[in-house]
Amino acid sequence: MNSNQVRIRMAPSPTGFLHIGSARTALYNWLFAKHNNGRFLLRVEDTDIKRSSENMIQVILDGMKWLGLDWDEIYYQSKRLAIYQNYVEKLLEKGFAYYCYCAPKELEKERLDAYKHKINWQYDRRCLRLSTTEREAKENAKIPKAVRFLVPDHSVAFLDIVHSEIRREGKDIEDFVIFRHDNTPTYNFACVVDDHEMEITHVIRGVEHINNTPKQILLYEAFGWQKPQFAHLPLILGKDKSKLSKRHGAVSIMEYQERGFLPEAVFNYTALLGWSPGDNREIMSRKELIQSFTLERINPANAIFDIEKLEWMNQQYILQKEGDEITELLIPYILKLNFITSEQLEQEKKRIRDICHQMQPRIKVLSDIKKSAFFFTEDFPYDEKSLNKHLNEKTLRVVRNFLENLKTLPESDFKAPAIESLLRSFVQDNNIKAKEIIHPLRIFITGSEAGPGLFETLELIGKNRCISRINNIFSRYGK
Repeated sequence: MNSNQVRIRMAPSPTGFLHIGSARTALYNWLFAKHNNGRFLLRVEDTDIKRSSENMIQVILDGMKWLGLDWDEIYYQSKRLAIYQNYVEKLLEKGFAYYCYCAPKELEKERLDAYKHKINWQYDRRCLRLSTTEREAKENAKIPKAVRFLVPDHSVAFLDIVHSEIRREGKDIEDFVIFRHDNTPTYNFACVVDDHEMEITHVIRGVEHINNTPKQILLYEAFGWQKPQFAHLPLILGKDKSKLSKRHGAVSIMEYQERGFLPEAVFNYTALLGWSPGDNREIMSRKELIQSFTLERINPANAIFDIEKLEWMNQQYILQKEGDEITELLIPYILKLNFITSEQLEQEKKRIRDICHQMQPRIKVLSDIKKSAFFFTEDFPYDEKSLNKHLNEKTLRVVRNFLENLKTLPESDFKAPAIESLLRSFVQDNNIKAKEIIHPLRIFITGSEAGPGLFETLELIGKNRCISRINNIFSRYGK
């Protein structure tokens, strides 16, 4: 390995989904590695056997692949247990750690009791003070034991790239467990061992881990290892400044895929959750983000997640799609909505493509194609409020008269330019404003006052269906 090479890792725990927070952590690690021509490692922290699952691991990997976060190396902590055992024995031999025979449930009860009485509590080193006889008795009784790190009595300080200097006093750190009773390593211990062995140069992770860092630095010092540089990312909050939750959009990254967000849009938006390029740019390509990204431009203040802003950005990326690309993206959603069958898709390729292009400026996410139901089926909703505005005698009379003109247009000539020409002539001949016919026509035929260009819409729906829908309105509401 090049001793100057940047080596970064993302260390997801497969006990939950890859959500927007963990996705941002992965993204910042990836960007930093790419910016510095370094290596990006993926380390699956799956030592919590009860809560980890193969399915959850795959969901996390799928989410990272969808975002385009490729990795250079991958490791699984569950396959490294012998390595952790070897290192914990070294700490025991050097006197930097000791066995603890206390039952976790009893200690937790003590902690809760102290909390109820508003008393600070931390482990009192009772097992460190056991006599040889007492220790032998516990060993002979085969009492399960954990291993605790013996925290030295001095302060711990480190320079965080995002939050500047952070300092903790040794007396405020209890002798923390590094190996559990079930012979599995704790997060702090396995993390340090792996970061050392994998030659990690920078640890970029969420601010919730900032309290773990002094403990990890003590472990680095006990082993005599060089410490990586640390950068702790700020929290991501909802627009109301509360903890991010599902109501704010904090869902699995793959749910964004299902809704029809584009990976490049989610990538771009997530990069700006706590970091900026130093100018007013918002729409940035992957290449531009790699070139611009530095840890020093991460804002230590909490970031705000705005689902509406993400939708806006996604729409900008949708608008950039050219040719048949938008059609290919929308077809799976059209099929899923049962608007057409696969056989119909083959028969009506041009029409489907034209519908997709007409809808392209009207959708924020790909699943918004559901708004195009009126192109495919008679079972589409009507905006009753808008409809009622046009159910007056004058409007119905105007539309009825125009319908007679519309019927004269041959099916082969039922094209947008011819329909528009017919309508403009009708308006002029009847001395009325165009909107007096355009607005009711749109609501009668599509169910909504908003939508793609009216004349292109009528062409794509077809002459017979347009006439049928207008007649249905007359049947239901005409006098």
